[in-house]
Amino acid sequence: MTETANPIARFTKKYRGHLLHLATEEYLGFFCRHIPGMEGILLRRAVYGWLFRRLGKSSLIYSGVYLTHTYGIEAGDYLSVNTGALIDARGGVTMGSGVMIGPNAVIVSSAHCFDRTDVPMTSLDHLMEPVSIGDDVWIGAQAFIRGGVTIGRGAVVAAGAIVLDEVPDYKIIAGNPGRIVRDRRDI
Repeated sequence: MTETANPIARFTKKYRGHLLHLATEEYLGFFCRHIPGMEGILLRRAVYGWLFRRLGKSSLIYSGVYLTHTYGIEAGDYLSVNTGALIDARGGVTMGSGVMIGPNAVIVSSAHCFDRTDVPMTSLDHLMEPVSIGDDVWIGAQAFIRGGVTIGRGAVVAAGAIVLDEVPDYKIIAGNPGRIVRDRRDI
C-alpha cells in the first residue's frame, strides 16, 4: 500500500504539528463530554479554554457536545453550545460574542475532495474551508453549516436549515437549502 493510499500515514503527515493536541482533545473530551450539571459545564469551560485558539469569558458548553480540531476554534464571550452539537474546526471556525448553537447542530470547516477519479477518495486531501460566525448569532437545532460560509452579525439560522452560502447581517435563514425568509430588523 502506498503512502497516499494509507489513511493513517496521510493523517499523521498532514496533522504532524497537531497530533499531541488532537490526542489530548480526544482523551479530555471523552472524560468530560458527558459530565452533567454545573460541574460539567465548568470542567468543559476549563478544558476547552485551554484547547481552543481562543475562548471568551462566560461560555457554556453543555454535555454531549463533540468538538474536534479545537486548535482551529476561536470564540468570543458568551458562547453557548447545546447538547449534541458537533463542530469540526479542521479548516478554522471563528465565532463572535453572544453566539448560540442549538442541539445537534453541525458546523464543519472542511470537505472531502472528490475531483479525481484516478485514485480512491480516501487518498485525497480535505479542502479546508473556514467558517466565520458574527456576533449575536443564533444557530437553531439540527442546522448544518457548510465550510466556507460566513454568517453575519445578528443572523438567525432556523432549526434544520442547511446553510451553503453567505448569510447577511440580521437575516433569518430557513430551509434546505437555506434561504432568506426575513430580516430581524423588520420584526
